Amino acid sequence: MAHENGSIESAHGHLKGAIHDALLMRGSSDLEDLGAYRAFVDEIVSRRNATHGKGIDVERPHLQDLPERRSTDFEEVIVTVTSTGGFILGKVFYTVPSRLLGHRLRVRLFDDRLDLFIGGTHLMTLPRGRAKANGKHDQVVNYHHVIHSLRKKPMALLHLAYRDKLFPRAEYRRAFEALAARLPERQACKATVELLSLAHDRNCEAALALELARILEAGDLPDLAILRSRFAPDPTSLPTVTVRSVSLDSYEALVGSAEKAGERA
Repeated sequence: MAHENGSIESAHGHLKGAIHDALLMRGSSDLEDLGAYRAFVDEIVSRRNATHGKGIDVERPHLQDLPERRSTDFEEVIVTVTSTGGFILGKVFYTVPSRLLGHRLRVRLFDDRLDLFIGGTHLMTLPRGRAKANGKHDQVVNYHHVIHSLRKKPMALLHLAYRDKLFPRAEYRRAFEALAARLPERQACKATVELLSLAHDRNCEAALALELARILEAGDLPDLAILRSRFAPDPTSLPTVTVRSVSLDSYEALVGSAEKAGERA
């Protein structure tokens, strides 16, 4: 077994060296995203495997079918959701819905995502974050998770450590900057939180971002009253609910039937 492990570890070491050399030749280790990095590694692996084509062709007829299920390719850890509205894992702060405050979650940590569980129940999937190159902490923030607490304390937005990660699109950050430049801090924070609340409540994040871009390009500030009216539900799309009054005589009939059945018993 020792020599077999050595054979695998040696090939693994050579591949890591080839990736390192390719990054040096490239002149930079910065890639657009995880998908770009995977494509970069796949290209290197394909070139290396091409040199072993004949040996692979000899072994291929003797290979067995893959198992029905994948092997465990994740790390499992337990985290506790704190009063900050999230948890820290691997120098990354992740937000979760406020209903999970105080709960212990089981996290399956993959290379690109986190699957969160309570017991055996899958709750949600979060994108995996990475600590910054200088070793400092980073954040993976979803404004849907924290908007309810921000409504209670909108001034918290001013010094929020993950404020830049909070804005789902650049237009919301630009709106905050414009509001902060022309209004008192309290008004700017409250208006920004209301914009995020509107996007959350009316499910209009993209459409509201386009409207904010138009308003800011015109040199104006967002008017919340107008925006609420603009993104209010269409009255024609709301269902008509008809509630019919029920005669109390029907309940009396039920009670009477129950009493008679009790007497017969």
